[in-house]
Amino acid sequence: MKGVELAGLHHVAIICSDYARSKRFYTEVLGLRVIAETWRAARDSWKLDLALPDGTQLELFSFLDPPPRPTRPEACGLRHLAFAVTDLDAAVRALETRGVAVEPIRLDELTGRRFTFFADPDGLPLELYENAAR
Repeated sequence: MKGVELAGLHHVAIICSDYARSKRFYTEVLGLRVIAETWRAARDSWKLDLALPDGTQLELFSFLDPPPRPTRPEACGLRHLAFAVTDLDAAVRALETRGVAVEPIRLDELTGRRFTFFADPDGLPLELYENAAR
């Protein structure tokens, strides 16, 4: 029996604790383009649709008093988001000049590619993964 034929990843949804702070982070620090920003009165909530260069989208939601994200030990569920970059060193410098703490660069033992982690304003782990050979 053949599996579902997936065409790719459409979007990832994130719930934030401070909408303005997270909007600034994802648009100004990471440089994602705003597709749409919607006030959802019935939910007293903002929804921000953001675009990555490859067409994948990130949805940023605000809700009143969302529960904190479990961190250690890691909880079952989404572990982190990984963004592909062609120049990891330049991406790290860009984050650090904006005051974002970045972990030391590591080497993926399975692929030989370099990667590092940082966090969004709510502590969601984000990864930069160097996609192209340098």
